[in-house]
Amino acid sequence: MQSVLDYGVMFPIMVRPLEDGKYEIVSGHRRVHACEKAGINKIPAFIRPMTRDEAVIMMVDSNLQRESLLPSEKAFAYKMKVEALSHQGKASVQPGQKSSRGVVAGNAGESETQVQRYIRLTYLIRPLLDLVDEGRIALGPAVELSYLPETAQKAVYDYYAENEVTPSYSQANQMKKRAAEGTLTPETMLQILDQPKPNQVETIKLPLEDVRKYRPKDSVKQLQDFILKACEHYAKYLRNRDRGAR
Repeated sequence: MQSVLDYGVMFPIMVRPLEDGKYEIVSGHRRVHACEKAGINKIPAFIRPMTRDEAVIMMVDSNLQRESLLPSEKAFAYKMKVEALSHQGKASVQPGQKSSRGVVAGNAGESETQVQRYIRLTYLIRPLLDLVDEGRIALGPAVELSYLPETAQKAVYDYYAENEVTPSYSQANQMKKRAAEGTLTPETMLQILDQPKPNQVETIKLPLEDVRKYRPKDSVKQLQDFILKACEHYAKYLRNRDRGAR
């Protein structure tokens, strides 16, 4: 918004005309939002007639150019583009021709398998997808979890909410296989999720604002050191107190 106030809109947005005389934004939603917040009610735009599917493809391609896309944003972008290409008849099954996923992969610089893995994330319930975006669940386990029925996915999230432990790839794969066999029950899920994970270390979590009030200018690493030193000093105090009591 501040950039718009300082320099104006440097690049016109892209819109397509609709049958009712209005226009639909294809590219530039953030610029429009910034203008609205800044109190600006006019914005330069290129008008380009195109079909709904063509608009979706252009919008997705524009968004995929952004840095630091969340996994969920990539997932839904790839899915939208694959569906739009399919509607255009580019999901070919002819020998020697790329599928719509292959076309997306070629444009995105990723393998067709990787595109499909991202699209699988759209089958996750929102709380699990949020954990993927937060980096708490890696892509591999997340893809395996996407094959679970919704009730099982909810159970996985409930387990995380209670224990703050996410499934490993092995655990997610075991649950996926059990679900495919029809043998996944709440009991077997608990047995799988309770399996020890050597690479998952227990952690203690504290609200950052509770610690930062003591050291407002410290970085997160400095705050971690501060907490450990505070624990060390308090442990010494308790030992000295116990000696005095004896």
